[in-house]
Amino acid sequence: MFRRREAVPFAFVAEADHFRSNVEPPSRPRPSRSQLAGHALIGVTVIAGLVGSLLLGLPALAADQSPAATHHSEAAHGH
Repeated sequence: MFRRREAVPFAFVAEADHFRSNVEPPSRPRPSRSQLAGHALIGVTVIAGLVGSLLLGLPALAADQSPAATHHSEAAHGH
């Protein structure tokens, strides 16, 4: 029912804080030209999509003044 905990010597815990590994991980392989071109193409596609959505969305976000101007021009003509 009860799990028995094994005692950990405090010296081991203290030494673990001072332990430093002198083993370096292997260096990452350099990406090939086709991989670099693919990453650049993906980046350009994402940026173009953001710019395109911004250009298409700006007219919808702009305050539309044309109905008010149309209403004033009709009132000026006497309608």
